Amino acid sequence: MTSILLALAPTFILIALGFGLKRFRLLADGFWRPAETLTYWVLFPALLIGSVAEADLSGMPVLDLTLALGAALAAVLAVTASLAPMLKSADGPAFSSVFQGVQRPNTYVALAAAGSLYGQPGIALAAFCAAIVVPLVNVFSTVGMIHWAHSGQGHRGKLIVKAVVTNPLILSCVVGGALNWSGLGLTPVIGSTLKILGQASLSLGLLVVGAGITLTGLHAQRWPLLIAVAGKLVLLPVLVGTIAALRAVPTMPLEIAVLYASVPTSASSYVMARQMNGDANLMAAIITVSTLAAAVTMPLVLWAARG
Repeated sequence: MTSILLALAPTFILIALGFGLKRFRLLADGFWRPAETLTYWVLFPALLIGSVAEADLSGMPVLDLTLALGAALAAVLAVTASLAPMLKSADGPAFSSVFQGVQRPNTYVALAAAGSLYGQPGIALAAFCAAIVVPLVNVFSTVGMIHWAHSGQGHRGKLIVKAVVTNPLILSCVVGGALNWSGLGLTPVIGSTLKILGQASLSLGLLVVGAGITLTGLHAQRWPLLIAVAGKLVLLPVLVGTIAALRAVPTMPLEIAVLYASVPTSASSYVMARQMNGDANLMAAIITVSTLAAAVTMPLVLWAARG
């Protein structure tokens, strides 16, 4: 447990630093939105392309990891959807935020934590997990938003396709995967450039995560908030670890899969909730509470995975 705590500590220290910088206005408020845009569209894609393009996945249980991550996600979403009639306090838009909250992973946190635990091989495996999960959650989140939030913004199929094909995380994994599987790899100049950009992505991305924490409005919708956070931080990683163990996945890929499943809810969920008529205030509370709680739950679920 001590080694896990020490490995994960820098990730959450940077998140806390980002919160402090924003809270005490050591950087101008106008800094954070452009920083998030730069990380999301440039720095983070550079890290994913470079990591996936040079990842050595030979001998890795690709199909078993895909099954573990996909099946666990489907099970959590089925359980969450079954709770909708019971949550009288959560209207359609509110429940759409719950549905988003249990599934959308903060990949910044996942890659930073994976790098702390396993170095570059861990980052490459976490990027592979992102390549599996991110397209799925974009499809499922969009369907959930349309079903419960009644967004009325056009044809369901078009919204789903747009959510997938315009996501820079998905596009980066596709480009990196194509370079990897084709054997082309990265040229020295391009590879070095992507590496430099990628190194900046994790630190800045974690600072942005911390800056996005808001402590207002956390008492509203207590049960929906609890269900979303418990589903994301506890049920999902437990199911991923259980399925991966049953499939005899080796230790390192199993731990990275559990790690990826255990990260807090992505801040991009707030943007989708706002754009598609969801409950943006509840979504902000889910993001904040899951980020704070993950400092406790991530070490615990990783320790359980090692046991």
